[in-house]
Amino acid sequence: MKQLEERQRIELEAAAFRTLVEHLRKRSDVQNIDLMNLAGFCRNCLANWMKDAADAAGVGLSKEEAREIIYGMPYEEWRARHQTEASDAQKAAFEAAKPQH
Repeated sequence: MKQLEERQRIELEAAAFRTLVEHLRKRSDVQNIDLMNLAGFCRNCLANWMKDAADAAGVGLSKEEAREIIYGMPYEEWRARHQTEASDAQKAAFEAAKPQH
């Protein structure tokens, strides 16, 4: 396996992260609960991880600002445009997998 310089690795990780975020913005049809049920994380998790990283680095970033970075718009606007009510099956799957989240 090729050894990358740390700076190269960080740049590639950042590019991959930006691509993931852009993909999730385009796939607004995929609900957060579906992501949680299948992968154990969702857009909100990404925003929380970004805020945690900002906190660790001493960078002031609110929860709302972190969510806007991930969603590409204020969270409440995204919810109004794209979020649907979770079905009973989705809720049951979420509860069954909850210890893994």
